[in-house]
Amino acid sequence: MTSRLTLAFCIALLTHPAIAADQYTIDPTHTFPSFEIDHLGYSTQRGRFNSVQGKLSLDRDAKTGSVEVTIDAASIDTGLAKLEEVLRSADYFNAKQHPTLSFRGNKFRFEESRLSAVDGELTLLGVTHPVTLAITRFKCGLNLLRLRQACGADASATIKRSDYGLSKGLPFVGDEVKILIQIEAVKD
Repeated sequence: MTSRLTLAFCIALLTHPAIAADQYTIDPTHTFPSFEIDHLGYSTQRGRFNSVQGKLSLDRDAKTGSVEVTIDAASIDTGLAKLEEVLRSADYFNAKQHPTLSFRGNKFRFEESRLSAVDGELTLLGVTHPVTLAITRFKCGLNLLRLRQACGADASATIKRSDYGLSKGLPFVGDEVKILIQIEAVKD
């Protein structure tokens, strides 16, 4: 009887591998979602969001994972207080009615062992569209300052803000917005 149970257990392990993904928490002190947008054809306006949180699940062997990033819309920072008031208003990010922006990705693409892209959905002003984040830098390993495992990446995508209902100022202020996210996450 014992040998049958052992055999059944071994078969179960072989047919249903129990490889669990590593779980990480996004480090808000080293994660900065930022953006670039054309300003009247003269220059590139840049800004970032200072408050972000999220989770990362990653199985590097299976080359699978998921990521959830939630951004506080009111934490927008351009270095100009008056501009930030305008951007928080109902004409732009409408931070009172839509206090968060979010990205949820569950399809990780790898080139050999390096994460190269994450397919997911971006929600802005209550509107959700598919977005692919291109990963230009990716590393997991021991964070020597924290003495814990961590992963980090530089990610980017370009969206049309009008697709999300954010059309104030068009065509003078650009429709295409480049999103840049430097992200670090520490293993739970």
